[in-house]
Amino acid sequence: MRRTVFNEDHEAFRETIRAFIEAEVVPVYDEWFAAGQAPRDFYYKLGELGIFGINVPEEFGGAGLESHKFEAVLYEETARAGVQFGGSGVHVLLALPYIKMLATDEQKKRYLPKFVTGEEMWAIAMTEPGTGSDLAGMKSTAKLSEDGTHYVLNGAKTFITGGVHADRVIVCARTAAPTAEDRRHGISLFAVDTKSEGYSVGRKLDKLGLKTSDTAELAFVDVKVPVEDLLGEENKGFYYLGHNLASERWGIAFGAYAQAKAAVRFAKQYVQERTVFGKPVAHFQNTKFELAACQAEVDAAEAVADRATEALDAGELTPAEAASAKLFCTEVAHRVIDRCLQLHGGYGYMNEYPIARLYADNRVNRIYGGTSEIMKTIIAKDMGL
Repeated sequence: MRRTVFNEDHEAFRETIRAFIEAEVVPVYDEWFAAGQAPRDFYYKLGELGIFGINVPEEFGGAGLESHKFEAVLYEETARAGVQFGGSGVHVLLALPYIKMLATDEQKKRYLPKFVTGEEMWAIAMTEPGTGSDLAGMKSTAKLSEDGTHYVLNGAKTFITGGVHADRVIVCARTAAPTAEDRRHGISLFAVDTKSEGYSVGRKLDKLGLKTSDTAELAFVDVKVPVEDLLGEENKGFYYLGHNLASERWGIAFGAYAQAKAAVRFAKQYVQERTVFGKPVAHFQNTKFELAACQAEVDAAEAVADRATEALDAGELTPAEAASAKLFCTEVAHRVIDRCLQLHGGYGYMNEYPIARLYADNRVNRIYGGTSEIMKTIIAKDMGL
């Protein structure tokens, strides 16, 4: 079936990204993997390439586009090469929508030009130790000072992707206590400067996968946050978080589909080159059947991912549809990548092979952005169950 989601501009962008990956990422990726993060100066290169400014208005140095299709191309090309762009994904996919939706004109003038160049890398801090998916249970607080010039932030966050290199972090904290009627009430969002006194980065977490993306614990001890860095209105943070979950879950869904597609590519290449019992592994019927079944699943995931992309660009992707796309694509990727690793035999367990890294990278897709179980709950509720 002919794919229609991308046009000539997207394909030209794909060629640029593919060449960039081959020249700037592949030769040094093993070093990033060993270090557990991409170097900070790599983000300046992404800024120069225009990656960070695609969806930023022209007046702030961006391209002014309103489409997620270029991000989709990035997902496909990084997966195809078996690499990651460090923790930069959260900068664009997660942080930018909040800036565009909530920032005042004055804030946009301060934030976005440096966002586009990579001079200021952004992350978002929601999860806390012991809360997991229960964001309403967060304990971090931000209390307004007596003179009304700043908030005093205290608390801790964990699993913060991009947290090591971040220059600003959108921190979710309580500015008021929850009410008996609504425990989600009282959460606000702040664009916190990581150079602030009392702000500290704890452990760089040692993850199973996504080794080149820096993920950290953060701590806040009497951090002074100027009132000018409050994003949106006080106490409406939970609503804001829910508003952007559809785009976040789309990104996870599309990324998972792209990983599954890449896994089939890696396995096909391996079984054509690897010889056992005097024959290429690809010669055996079981190999053909396994890859054929994987390809069929990838085709279905591609259709779901593309449909969700079109709906997101049209502003029509509902929370339930995003949950459905995430659930389906991540579960498909789990099955496909596992079967493709199996076809590599013992070599599939070695990190020098991209399928091994892909297996580890993919596992978190069914956890972050809402677990598969949470996705099922959302879908069931939408069904009236």
